[in-house]
Amino acid sequence: MADRAALEDLVRVQGERVRGLKQQKASAEQIEEEVAKLLKLKAQLGPDEGKPKFVLKTPKGTRDYSPRQMAVREKVFDVIISCFKRHGAEVIDTPVFELKETLTGKYGEDSKLIYDLKDQGGELLSLRYDLTVPFARYLAMNKLTNIKRYHIAKVYRRDNPAMTRGRYREFYQCDFDIAGQFDPMIPDAECLKIMCEILSSLQIGDFLVKANDRRILDGMFAVCGVPDSKFRTICSSVDKLDKVSWEEVKNEMVVEKGLAPEVADRIGDYVQQHGGVSLVEQLLQDPKLSQNKQALEGLGDLKLLFEYLTLFGIADKISFDLSLARGLDYYTGVIYEAVLLQPPARAGEEPLGVGSVAAGGRYDGLVGMFDPKGRKVPCVGLSIGVERIFSIVEQRLEALEEKVRTTETQVLVASAQKKLLEERLKLVSELWDAGIKAELLYKKNPKLLNQLQYCEEAGIPLVAIIGEQELKDGVIKLRSVASREEVDVRREDLVEEIKRRTSQPLCIC
Repeated sequence: MADRAALEDLVRVQGERVRGLKQQKASAEQIEEEVAKLLKLKAQLGPDEGKPKFVLKTPKGTRDYSPRQMAVREKVFDVIISCFKRHGAEVIDTPVFELKETLTGKYGEDSKLIYDLKDQGGELLSLRYDLTVPFARYLAMNKLTNIKRYHIAKVYRRDNPAMTRGRYREFYQCDFDIAGQFDPMIPDAECLKIMCEILSSLQIGDFLVKANDRRILDGMFAVCGVPDSKFRTICSSVDKLDKVSWEEVKNEMVVEKGLAPEVADRIGDYVQQHGGVSLVEQLLQDPKLSQNKQALEGLGDLKLLFEYLTLFGIADKISFDLSLARGLDYYTGVIYEAVLLQPPARAGEEPLGVGSVAAGGRYDGLVGMFDPKGRKVPCVGLSIGVERIFSIVEQRLEALEEKVRTTETQVLVASAQKKLLEERLKLVSELWDAGIKAELLYKKNPKLLNQLQYCEEAGIPLVAIIGEQELKDGVIKLRSVASREEVDVRREDLVEEIKRRTSQPLCIC
């Protein structure tokens, strides 16, 4: 047993040596030689018999968040929540799991991504897939016909995660929805305004909001000759046009979904068009689409929407895009999706979309699915893709090597001499009681240099220094960490002076 312990120590030491050489970027030959020694020692050690194998990791598609990452997230959430509140929204919360039947049949082909929970005796449950269906259930259950609400919470999808691109199995959604019977397109225009306000405030780069209408899509499919039974499945194919070429989408429609090639070609003529209100007006004159009642209604509403967007000053950010299909089954009217734009590789080219960061639309029939009498509550909303935004902000901060404050501490209570712990404790308590964010080091007699160093590392802007002379004079020495300037402040004025000096909001990105 003692021999094994000695060998384990040798393996540990040799492992540290290999890691050290890699960090020092030693030569490949030297690293190879030391790795060979490590493998030889491990071979002598033999298998860990009887020792259970346990890999310490987070489940696939999830992650932990460090204090630095959480500071970035809180900043992003603050921007989003302040915008939601500025537009008069209330906040609600719903359970993280719902009855399985509540979620079934609401998400089309994406239903296979719902996490079903093991039967715990009585109810079949699933983790929520989004915040929209639980919201519709909440409205129907509480017989609400009018509410403007926001909801920020985690949702779950049994997806193949691409975590580097901000795709996870557990992730936050930030939703804003307006429920109620209102005049056409006014709430829809406000949702688009909110989306633009948030993305502009976050300063994550140029963006474009693509807009379409499910009624235009359905009308287009009808005039192109798509059978009614194939509308939804063809819709999900069209929705892939932002990721793959038209040829691949057409191949999927024809080969996998059995659509006639000439029907697919007719769809292709429409879905490859995008523009502004002029395209809406052009399609209103289209000999085929203008004969379809649904498409005509959708085009009429889009024309009105663009009038309101112009008044809100955001029409230049919105593109009418016939390829936008938004795969979820519950959308009934206007749909939209915001994408970040990558600058063009060469002059004269159009900017490329590099991924969706927000989306939403109108869903007038969803609440009626839960109401016993089928009463409909018209709804329109949006969801901000915060995980992707977090990834972008984090990458930007890393590239700039920017320091991020992970606490909001305004002042550190320090001492210049020994045997002043009691005085430090009294002062820090006074500051806490006055609402000041303050800290002290958990040592009886810390060195002043160590206390000042802690402030620099943690980004604490001020130090309140107590010394024997200060106690006699009834003052506190207040030091600015950045300028190293020191001033004596009367103890009774300390709270106001700290508030005055730290009144500027702390920026972390």
